[in-house]
Amino acid sequence: MFASLKDLFNAITGPLAGGASTTAGTEHGVQLAAAVLLIEVMRSDAEYSPAERSTVVQTLRDKFTLGDDEIARLLELAEATSREAPDLYTFTSRLNKGFSTEQKLRMVEYLWQVAYADGTLSHHENHLMRKLGDLLYIPRGDFVAAKQHGRAAAGIAEPDSAAE
Repeated sequence: MFASLKDLFNAITGPLAGGASTTAGTEHGVQLAAAVLLIEVMRSDAEYSPAERSTVVQTLRDKFTLGDDEIARLLELAEATSREAPDLYTFTSRLNKGFSTEQKLRMVEYLWQVAYADGTLSHHENHLMRKLGDLLYIPRGDFVAAKQHGRAAAGIAEPDSAAE
């Protein structure tokens, strides 16, 4: 297990461009970056609920073809990496390099689903999501649409009057 965690960690901390990165290492790096961002959204409000954690697990299952043991290891490493990370740029830049625009939009929808999983959107979650949208170079209109899709997927009704 430690060899796998070390491989995943090396994938995210290794060189972002060129170099001796393998396709598997690049894929693991993208998976870890996505998982860290999901964890960051989950941890961004005062407490995180089992519904948020469940949404993170389901997202990883939907987004990547991973077994339950791989998801557990990825979450363990993502949580540790998230606690140690000085910023989000390392992770968003990995997604910018590894994902197409459509994949990044889908990832933003997943992030919104995590933010809404507990039934509310805190100011901290909203702030983090805006920051992530900017770092992932998501156009404002697409960002708002992703928010609406994420909210709907989380089963949250559209607010009567809310600023997006």
